Formats: sequence, structure tokens, C-alpha cells
Amino acid sequence: MKNKNKLSVLINLDVLIASVVLVTLIFLTFLGVVWRRVFGAPFTWLEEVQLACMVWIVFAAAGAAFRFGNHVAIEMIVDLMPEKIQKVFTVFISAVVVAVISYLFVQSIGFIQLFVSSGRTTPMLNIPYALIYGIAPVSYILMIFNYFYALIKGVKSEAKEAVESE
Repeated sequence: MKNKNKLSVLINLDVLIASVVLVTLIFLTFLGVVWRRVFGAPFTWLEEVQLACMVWIVFAAAGAAFRFGNHVAIEMIVDLMPEKIQKVFTVFISAVVVAVISYLFVQSIGFIQLFVSSGRTTPMLNIPYALIYGIAPVSYILMIFNYFYALIKGVKSEAKEAVESE
């Protein structure tokens, strides 16, 4: 049972990371408002941390969105077609998804290499931009794995599940 819990934590590590970063973002933003309004001393570095948090939340949660069927999808037209054509469309859509995410992966590697070679950092805290955006390539790989996991497991979008449960 303990191994299953460890595996569950590992599989949902992306959700855990996104959640912790979201809580951090909310806490620091709230604290920044209080400091600015009550003490008249805004955190000059807060915008940089908020940018990093937003990037990490989006990319950390992207794979989980595939895994749980929460990405936006327009399935109504495909659902109206005969089952054989639906299967063809599923293969076509899978090819497009993999092609787009693969393209983004390759582009993100170049983007990160540019930041590493230039040594560019944020102005106030000197956080390397390569660290801020370094999650992108990892996220793209997780998106592809989670896309096929959801496809194999038959994960349906929440909207589709709601319609089918009625």
C-alpha cells in the first residue's frame, strides 16, 4: 500500500508543484498588497516572482490537464460522426497534438539555450530566465505522455462526462 501512495505522489507531482506555487503566488500577492497599502512600502521584486510563479503554474499543470481531460476540446462534431470516422479523427487529432507539442518542445529548447548562453536574469532578484522557463521542455514531454495516458485510459472531458451522466 505504501508503494502505491508513493507512486500516486510521483504521478501527481506536477499537480503538487503547481499547487504549491499557486499558494505561494496568492500568499505573496496578498502580502504585497498589505505591505503597499498599510505600510506604504511595496515589494519592488514581487512582479518578478509573480511572473515566475505564473509560468510554473501553467507549465506544471499542463500535463495534468491532459491526464484529467481538462483541456479545451470541441468534441461535438466528432461525436456526431460514425464510429469508424471517429477513430480516424482520433488518430488525426493525436498526430496533430504530438506534432504541435513536439514543435513547441524543440522551440523551447532553443529558447532556453538562448537564455543560458546570454546569462540573462531578472533585474531585481537576478533569477536566471533559464530557470523560470526551464520547466517548459519538461512540461511538453509530460503533456505528450499524459495525452496518450488519457487516450489509452479513455479519460473524457468533464463536459462529456456530464452529458453522458444525464
